[in-house]
Amino acid sequence: MRARPLTLIQDDLVEYEQAMERMSSLVEARQRDERPDTIWLLSHPPVYTVGKRTRPEHLPDPSHGIPVVPTGRGGQLTYHGPGQLVGYLIVKLRQGEGVVDYIREVELRLVAALEKLGLPAERRDTPEGSELLTGVWTKETGRKIVSIGMRASKGVTSHGFALNVDGDLSPWTYAVPCGMPDVQMTSIANEMGDAAPDMAAVREAVADAFEATA
Repeated sequence: MRARPLTLIQDDLVEYEQAMERMSSLVEARQRDERPDTIWLLSHPPVYTVGKRTRPEHLPDPSHGIPVVPTGRGGQLTYHGPGQLVGYLIVKLRQGEGVVDYIREVELRLVAALEKLGLPAERRDTPEGSELLTGVWTKETGRKIVSIGMRASKGVTSHGFALNVDGDLSPWTYAVPCGMPDVQMTSIANEMGDAAPDMAAVREAVADAFEATA
């Protein structure tokens, strides 16, 4: 994997709509070459976001009271909430590189971060004839721990990944995550128990995996 250092921005809890406004500004600045490639690490209050391919029958029961927000990214339904680390990636693609190529790099960097934290993980190839399969799974239990949905505009990526660290997993069961009815979602805390690292350690490992410095 070639070096691709990123500039690091960190925030705690940011409302989703507010984050989208700032992300759009960062993307526009990168398209104009006014800022470097960037990773923005943060978390959101509870919200479901839906990609362009999300089916109506995969949406959550509204009785749970968690808002559903359409997005312009690829991928399908994802849940965001406290205890989850979201990473938005504003990166100028290299010549001949497509957004799917970059997603594969993102998966490998997140696998490296999780293994550094003591949790063996893997990415998976898309089965022939299936829709694009993205994300990261735990090796031992086969549960999904990272969701990824990205797009590119004028050669610059936006949106990114959601890594479940230690948040409530029950909202994932109220809908069909990632367009996969049989998927089991998990978190670092769920897999590692008392040995699980805290959010600060996870942020540090992810930043290191993406060669990111403030």
